[in-house]
Amino acid sequence: MPADEPLASGREAFERMAWRDAYQRLSEADRDRRLGAEDLDRLARAAYLIGRYEEAGESWERTHRSYLDRGEVPRAVRCAFWLGLTLLQRGEHARGGGWMGRAHRLLEESSLDCVERGYLQVPAGVQALGTDPEAAHGTFVAVTETADRFGDSDLRALGRLGQGQALVAQGRAADGVAMLDEAMVAITSGEVSALAAGIVYCAMVLACRDIFDVNRVQQWTAALGRWCATQQDLRPYRGQCLVHRSEIMQLRGDWSDAMDEVRQACDHLADPPGDPVTGMAMYQRAELLRLRGAFTDAESAYREASAWGHTVQPGFSLLRLAQGRLADASAAIRRAAAEAEGDVERSKVLAAYAEIALAAGEVDDARAAVDQLDRIAARFQAPYLSAVVGYARGSVLLASGDTESACAALRRAWIAWHRLEAPYETGRVRLRMAQACRRLGDRDTAEMELDAARRVFEQLGAGPALAEVRKLADSPPPTGGLTPREAEVLRLVATGATNREIAETLVISDKTVARHLSNMFTKLGVASRSAATAYAYEHDLV
Repeated sequence: MPADEPLASGREAFERMAWRDAYQRLSEADRDRRLGAEDLDRLARAAYLIGRYEEAGESWERTHRSYLDRGEVPRAVRCAFWLGLTLLQRGEHARGGGWMGRAHRLLEESSLDCVERGYLQVPAGVQALGTDPEAAHGTFVAVTETADRFGDSDLRALGRLGQGQALVAQGRAADGVAMLDEAMVAITSGEVSALAAGIVYCAMVLACRDIFDVNRVQQWTAALGRWCATQQDLRPYRGQCLVHRSEIMQLRGDWSDAMDEVRQACDHLADPPGDPVTGMAMYQRAELLRLRGAFTDAESAYREASAWGHTVQPGFSLLRLAQGRLADASAAIRRAAAEAEGDVERSKVLAAYAEIALAAGEVDDARAAVDQLDRIAARFQAPYLSAVVGYARGSVLLASGDTESACAALRRAWIAWHRLEAPYETGRVRLRMAQACRRLGDRDTAEMELDAARRVFEQLGAGPALAEVRKLADSPPPTGGLTPREAEVLRLVATGATNREIAETLVISDKTVARHLSNMFTKLGVASRSAATAYAYEHDLV
C-alpha cells in the first residue's frame, strides 16, 4: 500500500463523518510517519467522537505543541480550548481549567486580535448562566460579535446558543427560544463542525426542556437522533439523546419503551465510563420505577443519580410521599424549594411542594406554592406548565372546600393535558375530579371519572396510582355530599360554636364560614343551625 493511502483514506473518512474509519486510518498513517498538526487535529476529533477520550486528549496535546513549534499561536489556543472544554464537559475540572488557563496566557502574551479570543469567553459565559444571566447574555453577545467579525460558524453557533440560554434564564422564554432556533439554522444546514453541533443540539433540547416546551423538545430530540444516526460509531451526545427520548415516551404514555430507551442510554454511557450524563439517565430510570411502584429499585436509582452529581428532587421527595414517609418528604421538598435558584429551578419543585403540603394538611403553604408557580407559568407561557398549574390549583381548591371552583380548574387542566397527549397526567386529573364530584353528590360522574382513570393507570402499569383509585372506590361517599371542611364546620356548629369561634378554630375568615354554612344547609336540605345540629347527631358526625 502506498504510504499516502492511509492518510488520504483517513481524511476522506473524516469528511464523510465516518469517525471510526477516520480514527483507524489516521492512526495508521501516524504510525507510518508522524502526522502534521492539521491531521493530528482530525485524529483528535475523530477519537473524541468515538469515545476514545484519552487518545483524543493526547492527540490534541500533540496538535497544540505542533502549532506552537510552527509559531501559530491562535491555532494552538484553539486546540487548548477544545481540549479544555471537552475535559470540563466530562467533569475533569482541574485538567480542563488548566488548559483553558494556558490558552488565556498564550493569547495575553501574544496580544493578537484573533477569533480565539471569542472562544475563550465561552466558559465564562457558561459559568455566569447560573448566577448572573444578564451578564452571561452580554458575554455571549460579545462572543457572537467576534464570530461575525471573523466569519467563524462554530463560534457564531455557540454565541447564539449562549444568548438563547441566558434569555431563557432571565425569564424571557419567547426571545430565548427565537435565538435558539436561529442557532439551530446553522446546525441543520451543515455549516458547523460535529463538535460544536453536538454541543448546540444537546443544549437546545435541555433549554426547551427547562421551559417545558414539550413540542420543541420532541422535535429537536428527533432531529438530534437523526443527526447522531448519520455518523459512524458516535459516542458523545447519543446517550443524552436516548434519555430525552425516554422522557418524551414517558409523557406520551409509552412507559415500557421509555424504560427500554433509558436502559440503552445507561449501557451506552457506560462504555467508556465516566460520562456525567449518566446521572440524568439514572434519574429518569428512577422516575419510571417510582411511577410503577418499584420503590426499592427507584431509591437505588435516585441514589446512583446523586452519586453522579445529578439532583434527585423533586422525584425523591415524591418517592418518600408514596412510601408514606410524609415527614421525610416534607423536609426534603422544603429544603429543595429553599435552595432552588431562578424560575426554571423553582418551577421544577413547586408542584411537588404543593402536593406534599396538601398531604400534610398544610393548605395555605400549598396555595402559596401554586400561586408562585402560576406567576412563573405566566412568564414562560408554556402549555405544559399551565397544565401543571391547573391540576395543582384544582387540588388546592378541593382541599380548601371550594369544590365547584376545583371542578372548573380541574376541567381546564384535563383539556390541557389531553392536548399534550399525556395520559398519566390526564388520569391523575380525572382521579381528582372523581373526588370532587363525590363531594358534590354527583356519584354517576364520579364513577365515570374513576373508571376512566383506572383504565389509564392499568394500561401504564402505574401501581401507586391504581392503589389511589381502589382506595377512593372503596371509601364511602361523604355524608350528604359535604366536603371535609364543611363536615368540620358542621361538627363545630353542633357544639354550639358561633361563626367567629368557628373561624378562629379553623383559621379562616368569617365570610368563608358563612359560605360553608350556606353550602352545608343547601346540601343537607336544612334551614337552621338547630336542624343542622340534629342532622349531625343523627348521622354520627359529632
